[in-house]
Amino acid sequence: MNRMKFTWTRLNKALGRSGTLSLAFLTVVVLAAVLAPLVAPADPNQSSLLDAYAGPSGAHLLGADGIGRDLLSRLIFGARTSLLGPALVVGVSLLLGIPLALLASWYGGWVDGVIARVFDLVYALPGLLLAVLTVALFGPGLTPAVVALSIAYIPFLARIVRAAARQQRVSPYVDALAVQGFGVLRITVRHILRNIVPVVVGQAAIAFGYALLDLASLSYLGLAVQAPTSDWGVMVSDSDALLKGYWFQVTAPGVLIVLTVLALTVLGARISGEKPPGYLRRGRPARAASAPVDAAGNDRTTVGAAA
Repeated sequence: MNRMKFTWTRLNKALGRSGTLSLAFLTVVVLAAVLAPLVAPADPNQSSLLDAYAGPSGAHLLGADGIGRDLLSRLIFGARTSLLGPALVVGVSLLLGIPLALLASWYGGWVDGVIARVFDLVYALPGLLLAVLTVALFGPGLTPAVVALSIAYIPFLARIVRAAARQQRVSPYVDALAVQGFGVLRITVRHILRNIVPVVVGQAAIAFGYALLDLASLSYLGLAVQAPTSDWGVMVSDSDALLKGYWFQVTAPGVLIVLTVLALTVLGARISGEKPPGYLRRGRPARAASAPVDAAGNDRTTVGAAA
């Protein structure tokens, strides 16, 4: 008990109350998705016309959909596909974008200029439009949508990593490491990238929320995940339930999408150290830092001394 209280106190101090609550909510969602076969009360695809649009009961805790499938089970199993797609989008975008961002930040000059212009070109293409065009060419499904959004999200993440890495590049500790004979790869990966991890993780969490919303929108339109697969976006598209007055069938997955995206945004902002404009702490404006800090929020003087 004391250890749990100590951990909760440290999380509150590091992330704030809103960040800690967001992390707790996301942990519950992820655990439910991973343990879906164990925690779901029924088979999400098992239908029974006798239970069509049944209300909450002992057999169906949240009711049933139009063909008698358990709503709670579909929400739990739907978390799997709803989280898998965004995870792939963010993972591929980071895998391709981080090396390009570090390369641009280290060499600068024409290398930085060429990579920056490529980022600008891709960033100008709306992600959803690119996904729709990809689906039109290769057919509907989760894979084409993930590939298209992964390409669209590369500049979104890489430009932030590039900006943070450029701030680290001009720090004294980088020159000290170069004088000691350390190679470019070791300096960029083991020192620069390590110092900007909070920025990368925070922006990745925010991008995860955006990707979840984009994929849910595509599934709603029938362009990504296809019925009868359990998915939050597919469940929101159940217009028959809405027209017949069973609004909860559509509202429940919609609320889960909103809460998950909100939790990811809050958690990402807390991890990366961002605060809303006019942020107040105990009724007083937040003070400016007394010493220069780098992109990761570390004091440059202490970073240089530690290196």
